[in-house]
Amino acid sequence: MQKSYVSNSYEETFEIAKNIAKEAMPGGIYMLNGDLGTGKTVFAQGFAKGLGIEDYVNSPTFTIMKSYMTGRLPLYHFDVYRIGSPEEMYDLDYEEYIFGDGVCLIEWAEMIEELLPEDAVRITIEKDMEQDFDYRMITISGGKAE
Repeated sequence: MQKSYVSNSYEETFEIAKNIAKEAMPGGIYMLNGDLGTGKTVFAQGFAKGLGIEDYVNSPTFTIMKSYMTGRLPLYHFDVYRIGSPEEMYDLDYEEYIFGDGVCLIEWAEMIEELLPEDAVRITIEKDMEQDFDYRMITISGGKAE
């Protein structure tokens, strides 16, 4: 199963993510992929809001992972852009989060895809400058329902 959404603004991307998070279940893994500047952090902010998290959410580029415990489910937000190899994830005890009772949202997840379960939800955000500067196609596939 695959779903696609068109976003033409920061607010629309935020709302799409917020609505997706409302359906998130414990143990959910969301692989968030897209080029620099496509809106992955905006998506993460909306996703957190959909889980009821009121904390400020930004990309954990240098810390690799941030946890948010104030929503209906814990959110473990990873940004693995700076990971040199998938093996570095073992130093972060990533399995504790990936196979835990919270929800994992992983930016640049294609870099560690081999470590993730096959039923992870894949989210790809793409820009198309021919459409508009703010245009985004958000494609969601995978998950337990597939």
